[in-house]
Amino acid sequence: MNTITPAAKPHYLILDALRGIAALMVVAFHIFEAHAGGSHIDQIINHGYLAVDFFFMLSGFVIGYAYDDRWTTITTGNFFKRRLVRLQPMVVMGMILGAIGYYFGASGLFPMIAGVPAWQVILTMLIGFTLLPVPPSMDIRGWEEMHPLNGPGWSLFFEYIANILYALFVRKFSKTALSVLVFLSGAALIHYAVTSANGDVIGGWSVNIPQLRIGFTRLMYPFFAGLLLCRVVKISQIKNAFLWSSLLLVLILGFPRVGGADHLWMNGLYDSLSIIFIFPLVIYLGAGGAVHNKTAYRICKFLGDISYPIYITHYVLIYIYTAYVVDNKLSITVALPLALLVFVSSIVIAYACLKLYDEPVRKWLNKKFA
Repeated sequence: MNTITPAAKPHYLILDALRGIAALMVVAFHIFEAHAGGSHIDQIINHGYLAVDFFFMLSGFVIGYAYDDRWTTITTGNFFKRRLVRLQPMVVMGMILGAIGYYFGASGLFPMIAGVPAWQVILTMLIGFTLLPVPPSMDIRGWEEMHPLNGPGWSLFFEYIANILYALFVRKFSKTALSVLVFLSGAALIHYAVTSANGDVIGGWSVNIPQLRIGFTRLMYPFFAGLLLCRVVKISQIKNAFLWSSLLLVLILGFPRVGGADHLWMNGLYDSLSIIFIFPLVIYLGAGGAVHNKTAYRICKFLGDISYPIYITHYVLIYIYTAYVVDNKLSITVALPLALLVFVSSIVIAYACLKLYDEPVRKWLNKKFA
């Protein structure tokens, strides 16, 4: 049991909260990234990028938990409708906010912004509503993102691919077949991580062969390992599960760079082993915990509620903050008040989007379609 409300099929509230903690770490990671000068080694909260891999694994676990035993009562079309209703409204909002904030990022860091006509921004936004990636020839920012108005959209693109693969094929896999897929995906992940040019798994947001390889490498192991974890592991009750799982997650995401510039492979090994071994442990701990009082329930619910909205909306502020910091050559010490403002504003915007837009829209869509 994971909530204070009895239910026939317990809801893993602590896992929702862990997703929220990871999302907040992503915001902090991106804020500090503005001061790292493009250096992966000097980045503070160095492994915040692994939150994406954690999201993928958590999604695989939750999808398996929610749908593996329901395929006799739902169709593939029903499944896709449910996933679209859950994810797509905030995809649209993220693109709208990205378009609104686009010209505020005009700077030396993004010199092409000032010359981009409004119709092109609107076209990019409309394409972004579908999550279809734009090719490099349509890049309107200069970072070669498949979603130049809202960079984090790339991970939602791969999330949808994972959902399609699950619904059409992998849900029918035996445990043995799924284990083979996970093993091969894990081997590919380790190979890429330890041999990559930067000694990490960062990437996946561009429409070119090297970046697509990174995206699929980062997707396949964690998502389907999460699904396998759901199918094969019996969850035990664990005391103080939220405390231990959240501390372990924060430690992994905030851990300093491993190996330095001379031993890049060591950090790649850290990345891959964290994804392969530590993230399943975090999920196991979180799934085995219970929330026993109203205060803890409210904290976990709040973190879970804002997790997806903050991830998919915060980057418009990061674009503007990064451009301002780079143009004015501000250290994190000098920019700290502004950084805190960005962090808090990200939470406020996410919560406002959740309550004023996402929940009402999903309620309407569920009545109409799902």
